[in-house]
Amino acid sequence: MKAVVIDNFGGADVLVCREHPKPVPGKGEALIRVKAAGVNPVDWKTREGLLKTRLPHQFPIILGWDVAGTIAALGPGCRRFKKGDAVYAYARKPIIKDGCYAEFVALPEKHIAAKPATLDFKQAASIPLAALTAWQSLFDAAGLQRGQTVLIHAGAGGVGGFAVQLAKWKGARVIATASAANHEYVRGLGADEVIDYTSTDFVEAVRALAPKGVDVAYDTVGGEVQERTVATVRKGGALVTILAPTPAAQQAKGIRLHYVFVAPNAAQLKRLAALADAGRLRTHLAAVLPLEQAAEAHRLIQTGHTRGKIVLVP
Repeated sequence: MKAVVIDNFGGADVLVCREHPKPVPGKGEALIRVKAAGVNPVDWKTREGLLKTRLPHQFPIILGWDVAGTIAALGPGCRRFKKGDAVYAYARKPIIKDGCYAEFVALPEKHIAAKPATLDFKQAASIPLAALTAWQSLFDAAGLQRGQTVLIHAGAGGVGGFAVQLAKWKGARVIATASAANHEYVRGLGADEVIDYTSTDFVEAVRALAPKGVDVAYDTVGGEVQERTVATVRKGGALVTILAPTPAAQQAKGIRLHYVFVAPNAAQLKRLAALADAGRLRTHLAAVLPLEQAAEAHRLIQTGHTRGKIVLVP
């Protein structure tokens, strides 16, 4: 099969499209014919070796943790799907080796869900990692409730965009940060207020909007932004981050700090599909590129200013 492979860590030029052995589904696994694969920041961070001490890996590595496609074959014990079914999944495995930048990927059937019926494969492939991250951060970790106020950083990004929509669906008041060029887009996702972080002190702006502090702050940026976000959270509120917790955040008194590294969850994917099919969750594709242009996809996402998601198609 055709796959994008890396044989060592490095820049985008280490991504090579070549022939690679087609996976064989084992017990409890389904083989998916990949129609589209989502691209996420974790992909370039893995490629550069930034996560090598945290994530077990084995070269050669096929990157990619987002997939939408059809069931091509079923391993022993698989009964939830049949050949030809349209599905999508978050494809993280215990060892980083056989990902979704390929024509086929084998995954545990328990991690797979039916594709949203109203979305095409490219749109569906943009959802799993980012939307599951937002769901698990806002609801599982922070326990966001109707009527609460949430601050969401990078509201135009992949995770941030889904977080804005999910928080609004839950009935929360949503304050988001985004550059001025993305304000209309983020408001369209459901944000009640949008702060231009490039020209405004977001801490002062949030304090003006929520004098007692927000109930939940969601950090998708890290570093100094995460440190300064502490000051926006009310006593007893929650700061959730998907980046490494900073010492300032860890030492903050009176708030709950949660670090979230998204986990596969087919039941949550099913709920996200239902929201998409009901028109309550939409996705924006920043770019759709052929598999052979994976390096360009990495260069784009590495800028940190992508609106929505980038998807590769075999």
